[in-house]
Amino acid sequence: MSNLLSGLEALGLGGVSKMDVYEDVESKEKKENGTAEKQEKTEIDYLFEKTHTCPVCDNEFKCSAVRTGKAKLMGADSDLRPHYQGVDPLKYDALVCPRCGYAALTRFFNAITIPQARLVKEQISSKFRATLKLEGVYTYDDAILYHRLALASAVVKRSKLSERAYTCLKTAWLLRAKQEDEATPAQEKETLKAQELEFMKNAYEGFVEAMSKEDYPICGMDEMTMYCMLGDIGRRIGRYEEAGRLISKVIVSRTAPDRIKNKAREIKELITAEMQNK
Repeated sequence: MSNLLSGLEALGLGGVSKMDVYEDVESKEKKENGTAEKQEKTEIDYLFEKTHTCPVCDNEFKCSAVRTGKAKLMGADSDLRPHYQGVDPLKYDALVCPRCGYAALTRFFNAITIPQARLVKEQISSKFRATLKLEGVYTYDDAILYHRLALASAVVKRSKLSERAYTCLKTAWLLRAKQEDEATPAQEKETLKAQELEFMKNAYEGFVEAMSKEDYPICGMDEMTMYCMLGDIGRRIGRYEEAGRLISKVIVSRTAPDRIKNKAREIKELITAEMQNK
C-alpha cells in the first residue's frame, strides 16, 4: 500500500511513504518494548540529574540521583545495609554544593540553621577549593569522598549526634561495598576493612549517645529497629555483651514486629557463634 503515500518523498518523508496504512501498531510497540526490555540496564539508566539549592550559599546545582522506584531491593545485610539490583543508591545519598563545599546526607541537607550555615561558611567554604564530578555515575571513591565531606559539615555545624552517627554508618557501608566490588584490588581490601571498622565504631558510639538525648524516630528508625541495628553493629566491632543486651530487648519486647524479632534472633545466633569461636 506504499502507493497511497507516494509523493511524500519530495518532502523528505521517504520512510513514511513506505509505511503500511493498516500496520498493527500495538503489535509493533509490544515487539519494540520487548526488545528494549531484553537489553540489560546499566547504572546510568537508573539515574537522573536533580537540581538542588544550597541552603548555605543559595547556589543552584545539579547532581546525580536514583530514579524513584527504579531500583529493585534484593535484600539487606544484618546491620540493615540494603542491596539493590543494577545500582547502589547509597552512592548518591550525600549532596555536595560545588561552590561552597557544604555537604550532608539527603535527609539532612536542608535542615540547617542560620548559625550553623555561618559555621560552615567560616570553617569550610572559606577554604574549599575543588572541582567535583557531581553528574553521571559515581565511583565508590567519589561516594566515599562526598560522605566524608558530609561528615565534616556535620561536625562543623555541630549537628545532632544522630546525624553524625548516621553519616558514619553510611560511609562504613560504602567502604564495605567497595570491598565487595570486583574492581577493587585485593591489596586494598584490608585497608578498606580497617576504615569500615573505624566508621562502624563511631556510628555505634554516636547512636548509643543519641538514644539517651534524642526522641524517636531517630533517622527514621523506631526504638526496636535501632536496638536491632545497633546489636549487629556491636557484634561487628566486638562489643558482644552490649550487643547481646540490645538484642535481648528486642526479643522480649511486646511491641516489636515479628520481622524485627526474627532479625534479632538471627543476630543473637551470630553473636553466640562468634563468642564461642573467640
